[in-house]
Amino acid sequence: MDSYLSGHSVIKQIPVSDLTQGMFVHDLNCGWLDHPFARSRFLVADSKTLERIHRLPVNAVYIDTRKGLDVVGAPTQQDVQRRQQRAIEALLESDTAPPPDATHRLFDDELPHAASITRDAHRLIGQMMTGIKLGKQVKIDATEAVVERMTQSLLRNPDALLALGRIRCADQYTFEHSINVCTLMVAFGHFLGLHAHTIRALGSGAMLHDIGKVKISDALLNKPGKLTEQEFAIMQTHVQHGAELLAMSAVDPVARAVVAEHHERWDGSGYPRGVHQDQISYYGHMAAIVDVYDALTSDRCYHAAMAPTEALRKIYEWSRYQFHPELAQQFIRFIGVYPSGSFVQLASGRLAIVLDRGEDRLHPRVRLVYDTLRRRMLSATDIDLAQGDDRIEGYADPATWGLDGQQILRQKL
Repeated sequence: MDSYLSGHSVIKQIPVSDLTQGMFVHDLNCGWLDHPFARSRFLVADSKTLERIHRLPVNAVYIDTRKGLDVVGAPTQQDVQRRQQRAIEALLESDTAPPPDATHRLFDDELPHAASITRDAHRLIGQMMTGIKLGKQVKIDATEAVVERMTQSLLRNPDALLALGRIRCADQYTFEHSINVCTLMVAFGHFLGLHAHTIRALGSGAMLHDIGKVKISDALLNKPGKLTEQEFAIMQTHVQHGAELLAMSAVDPVARAVVAEHHERWDGSGYPRGVHQDQISYYGHMAAIVDVYDALTSDRCYHAAMAPTEALRKIYEWSRYQFHPELAQQFIRFIGVYPSGSFVQLASGRLAIVLDRGEDRLHPRVRLVYDTLRRRMLSATDIDLAQGDDRIEGYADPATWGLDGQQILRQKL
C-alpha cells in the first residue's frame, strides 16, 4: 500500500486492477451507455462499489488525486492525451490511402440535397417505429432507397451530409443517432473500398441498428437521468429485439450483423453474446466503432458531447481492448482530426466551420464566420489551411461567443 499516497491535485490514468477503496474516480473511461452508475465521478467508498466497477467493460480509469488516494508513477491525463494525440496525428500523416473521389458538386450546392435526404430518413425511421408498434414489418426496401440516396450524395460531395450530422437536437436522439450512424457507416464503407452492395447493406443495418428500442418503453427511453442497473439491463435487450424484428424480414446478412453485433466488443466485454475478435463479423466491428463515436459526440440531457478530437482519442485508447485495432485506425484516418461541420478556432483569433477535409486531414478547408478579437461576425470566406493561410489551434464552442452553431450551419440550407 505504500504506493498509494495522497498527492498533489492531478488526474491520473491507472489500470482498473490498481483501483482500490479510498480512490476517487474522475472518469470511468467508458461510454455513458456502458455503465449503470448514476455519476461518472465518485469516491470508491466500499468493496461493493469496487466490485461493480470491476464488472464493467473497462481496462483503465482516471482518478482525481486531490479527492482520493494516489498511485505513484501513474501517468497524468495530460500525458496520456498528448501521447494519444501524437499517435493520431502520426496516423494521419502516414496515411497512404488513395485520395477521396473527386468532388463533383460544391459543398454549398450539395447541402440542400443532403438536408432533404436527412429529413426523409428522419421521417422514415419515425414511420417504421410507429408501424412496428402496430405489428407491421420493417420496410427494408424503403430503407435501402434512402441509403442509395445517401450514397449518391456522398459521391457528389463527401462532406455535406457528414456536416449535417453536427446539427443535433437532444430530444430527437434516437432518430438522429440512427441517421448519423448510417451516414458514417456508408461513408466509412466507401473509404474502405467496400463493394457497393455491401455498402448499401451496411447503411440499411446502421439505420436500423437501434430499431429494437421500439420494444422499450418510452418512459425508459426518455428518462432524463441515469438508468438503474435493472433499467440498464432492460435497455440492453434492444439488440436482441432488433435482431428478432429483422428475422421477420428479408434483410441482407450484412445488415443483420450490424444490428446484432454493434454492442459486441473486441475483448468479449460487450453484449448480448459476449463474443470476441473473429467471432464478430467485420461489419459488426465497424458498427461498434461508429456507434460509439456518434454517441460520444452527441449531446444528451445527462451527457455533454465530446469534441471530435477527444472522441477520437477515446476510440484510439479503447482500440487496445474494445475495438478492432486496424479498423479503429482506419476510422481515425477516415474522420480526420477535424470532421466537416466542426467549429474550430484559428491562430488569427477567427472562428471557422470545417467544410471539407481534403487530402490533408490536419489542414482542412474552412469557412470563416466570426472574429473573436473584434467580437463581430465575418462575411463568409472560404480558405484552404493547407495553403498556409492560417492554422487551427483547437475546437471552438460557438456558444462561448454567443453564437448559435446550428443556425450558422443552417444558413446555407
